[in-house]
Amino acid sequence: MTLSAPSWTALYQTADLQAGHVTTRQAADAGYSPQLIHKHLASGRLVRVHRGIYRLVHYPSSDLEDLVVHWLWSGHEGVLSHETALFLHELSDVLPDTVTMTVPTSWRRRRLSVPEGLRLEYADLDGVDRAWHGPIPVTTPLRTLVDVHAASISPEHVERAAADGVARGLFTEGEVGAILAADHGAPR
Repeated sequence: MTLSAPSWTALYQTADLQAGHVTTRQAADAGYSPQLIHKHLASGRLVRVHRGIYRLVHYPSSDLEDLVVHWLWSGHEGVLSHETALFLHELSDVLPDTVTMTVPTSWRRRRLSVPEGLRLEYADLDGVDRAWHGPIPVTTPLRTLVDVHAASISPEHVERAAADGVARGLFTEGEVGAILAADHGAPR
């Protein structure tokens, strides 16, 4: 639904849910034409952070901003996963140098210009495999453990994450045993 008159309140409300960021489409829904977006870019109220993604300059910064931008780039279809999700669930203290996002398998056929620092994995995730970490979707702790085990991440790293998750009640020893016993094939 596009508003006829620009509404900074509507734009802010959308940005508030996304760590201060909005897409061109969301801005249009708040009544902002491309020309008006350009005016706010020139005046310094908005800054372009990626093609079609803007940040409200005076919105408080967040450690999750880069992750939000990647999620908005995916059109709200991606879910942060693998080592990135492991870190966000505090099941690893290793900050990955590349953000991993799982997108639908139909994306394999797309010709994409993937942002630098983002790696895509392909899977059709069910709702039970998704959770939220602040403003961004992330795979659940159990799905994350399945993913990192299948991706042949170092066994010690996976076992440590599994033990931490069991100790914190994120999953059971039985669930972990089934995951670690599964043969997911050869490493990628």
